[in-house]
Amino acid sequence: MRMMNKKVFLILALLVATIFSLVGCGGEKQTPPAAQVMPVEITVSAAVSLKDALTEIQKNYQAKNPNVKLVYNLGASGALQQQIEQGAPADIFISAAPKQMNELEAKNLVNKATRKNLVENKLVVVVPKETKLNITKYEDLAQEGVQKIALGETATVPAGQYAQQVLQKLGLWDKLKERVVFAKDVRTVLAYTETGNVEAGIVYKTDAISSDKVKVAAVAPEGSHQPIIYPVAVTTGTKQQKAAEDFIEYLFSAESKAVFEKNGFVMGK
Repeated sequence: MRMMNKKVFLILALLVATIFSLVGCGGEKQTPPAAQVMPVEITVSAAVSLKDALTEIQKNYQAKNPNVKLVYNLGASGALQQQIEQGAPADIFISAAPKQMNELEAKNLVNKATRKNLVENKLVVVVPKETKLNITKYEDLAQEGVQKIALGETATVPAGQYAQQVLQKLGLWDKLKERVVFAKDVRTVLAYTETGNVEAGIVYKTDAISSDKVKVAAVAPEGSHQPIIYPVAVTTGTKQQKAAEDFIEYLFSAESKAVFEKNGFVMGK
């Protein structure tokens, strides 16, 4: 009889424990696991002349936003424009001239509402650091000692287009076009000049600042070319609209402004 009582007691005790356990589970709010933040990748197609500034900005931004991966596709603005037109992935486009952005906007390939003027630049003649030529203005490029002058391809490289505008404005284009060596982008122009493969090159002021192998010989006269403006916009093909807009906003922050100005740019108006 006592054995039966013990068994009944044990069964009742187990039932009570089970009931309390169930009540406890139902009564307490379970803390859900923290929502996992999915990493976001943003592809930025940008003019190669922005390379140094954007590299530093990339480090700063990703340190603050570890869930965002910035992927840069750097090149001549015209070539990048063609890539976007052909469907290449890009979330943001930064051109070295309004022309390429205007053409993409006309084809509804960038979001007009997100377009802003990011930075401005200047156009300069650079020569190898050890040159013995006396070049202090664009007109000096016509002297006999200057046999080769590097420019960006005028069909696709804004720096080359600006350079042609200056030389035409100063009445030098017809005299110098036989001496011109065309390059795929402005950084290649800089490389040709650094190595002494040409006597002079026409690049952006910011490119000249980035090199210790060249020196600035002349700055393009005011009004001799269209203003060098770098517009930025989100592409209409992006799948990361919010993340792309957030990064563009950061490009205009005080921290980014300091980086652009350190690299010789002036913030856009």
